[in-house]
Amino acid sequence: MPDGLTTDLVLGCTVLLGASVQRLAGIGFALVAAPVLVLLLGPGDGVTLSNLAAGAISAVGLLGSWRQVRLAAMLPLILAAACTVPAGVWVAATVPTPGLLVGIGALVTLASLLVLRGVRAAALRGVGGALVAGATSGFMNSAAGVGGPAVSLYAVNTGWTAREFLPNAQFYGVVVNAFSLAGKGLPALSGTAWWLVATALAGGAAIGRLLAARVPEARARLVVLGLALAGGLTTLVKGVSGLG
Repeated sequence: MPDGLTTDLVLGCTVLLGASVQRLAGIGFALVAAPVLVLLLGPGDGVTLSNLAAGAISAVGLLGSWRQVRLAAMLPLILAAACTVPAGVWVAATVPTPGLLVGIGALVTLASLLVLRGVRAAALRGVGGALVAGATSGFMNSAAGVGGPAVSLYAVNTGWTAREFLPNAQFYGVVVNAFSLAGKGLPALSGTAWWLVATALAGGAAIGRLLAARVPEARARLVVLGLALAGGLTTLVKGVSGLG
């Protein structure tokens, strides 16, 4: 694991990339950044920083679109997530590091593949689907930092358009990451690292907004999911190698 300034610089670049792709595609911060943050900081601080940064970039995106949030549709997702976040916090605090790396890598890899395929299932429709997606997302978000894919699959199966999905996903990202942080607190970072994270979030939000007008949404999502798949597989291999 890199140390000192190298770690901080890689950290800043990772947050910049994650913030850019989420502002561009509406999803992706945790999928792209969480595996790298976990490898840099360990599962505890890596997942917690992913929660913090994903919530912050979601809040930035929500500033201009909060009027489009469908609160009635989001309520079942949020209530279900609130019920399972504590279980994810417990898992993150008790499972040994190699096991957590395997779990996080496997979840990111599986989630990326499911979203790439746009899986359709009757269980992911209606209020029941919202409860299933919210419960799954809340657990995955607090345990591994990757709660977005379950909500994305729910949106696909419910028939939401990209225009409908973006503000609601951002609203959900703010709330579920706040739940996760309430159970874990803030990551332990140096002053330099905090400064780099804040700068990277601001820069990523600006870059993503500029790219959104130039890059087709479908292509952006493919890039995000491709990066996520690579990061998930790397984390999975790192975890498996540490089990012995």
